[in-house]
Amino acid sequence: MKQIAILGSTGSIGTQALEVIEEHSDLYEVYCLTANNKVELLAQQAHKFKPAAIVIANEARYEELKQLMSDMPDVKVYAGARALDEIVEAGPIDMVLTAMVGFAGLSPTIHAIKAHKTICLANKETLVVAGELICKLALENRSSILPVDSEHSAIFQSLVGEDNNPIDKILLTASGGPFRLKSMEEIAHVTKADALRHPTWDMGAKITIDSASMMNKGFEVIEAKWLFGVEASQIQVLVHPQSIVHSAVQFQDGSVKAQLGVPDMRLPIQYAFSFPQRLPLSGQRLDLFKQPLEFFEPDLNKFRCLAMAYEAIHQGGNMPCIVNAANEIVNRAFLEDRCGFLQMGDIIAQTMQRATFVKTPTYEDYLNSDAEARRIATELL
Repeated sequence: MKQIAILGSTGSIGTQALEVIEEHSDLYEVYCLTANNKVELLAQQAHKFKPAAIVIANEARYEELKQLMSDMPDVKVYAGARALDEIVEAGPIDMVLTAMVGFAGLSPTIHAIKAHKTICLANKETLVVAGELICKLALENRSSILPVDSEHSAIFQSLVGEDNNPIDKILLTASGGPFRLKSMEEIAHVTKADALRHPTWDMGAKITIDSASMMNKGFEVIEAKWLFGVEASQIQVLVHPQSIVHSAVQFQDGSVKAQLGVPDMRLPIQYAFSFPQRLPLSGQRLDLFKQPLEFFEPDLNKFRCLAMAYEAIHQGGNMPCIVNAANEIVNRAFLEDRCGFLQMGDIIAQTMQRATFVKTPTYEDYLNSDAEARRIATELL
């Protein structure tokens, strides 16, 4: 049985991963579960799946979690960022699903790679912030990185069996979010409640806001560059409101391979767990008679966050790290009603101009850039 560690088990990806494990309990076992703050849900999951260990990142919630787990002394309870780094190195673990949100996912992912674990990557910020470093470490440590994002899983699935056939272009699909049809004037006055109503996907608050601004798609462009070894100029974003074509690859002969399916994150999660096999999965099946499949070019004036992500890749170095840090600050501010929707892009752009640019960053540079960009964005707020 494959032993799986889930970093971020109480979030949208983590809870769906547990559904996959439950459906295939003869193949997969939970070794470790982690959460940031949700102690009650983490304790419930631990009681159900009986992992060897659980970790709460927020050390202030440790005693509360210990109390909730007092009837299960066999489950080890840890707390803090260092515990996250250490638990992924545990010998029995085969796969680490990195479903944590944001920059916090970088350090434990690095530790898991150095421990030669297979990484099921759902934390896109890891490659956005430090793509070059992560790819180098994965190569050195012979650690496989399997994408869990629905779009990157679709690209990965489209490349299976293609050996080293050159990629002409990656067609990265985007739903367009809730504001696709709104004017700039309308977008200027949207609320967080408007932004949190995603038309096709049920996700956590942070990623839902990023989808509304299309920063999420910008991050996915950066992620695709590192995962599939292509230039940003070879990645084309297509707005596809139905979210049926999850992404596609165009080859040098002009042929295009795509992966289609209903919007269900359990599919890419399970594919990462079971690759190269396909296992049965309960749920809806795709009915192509139900709706047309539409594709549009994204409006980069209206969704400037996507344009800024492309700009960050072209600049390279630590610029994607700066953009990610500033975005985490403004995303939180928007959710807390401290910032308008269009203001988010203004603050990210100003942070890009003010933060210290490093052409060939080290891991320490990434940490410093993240801290500096957060400070600048916070001051601009």
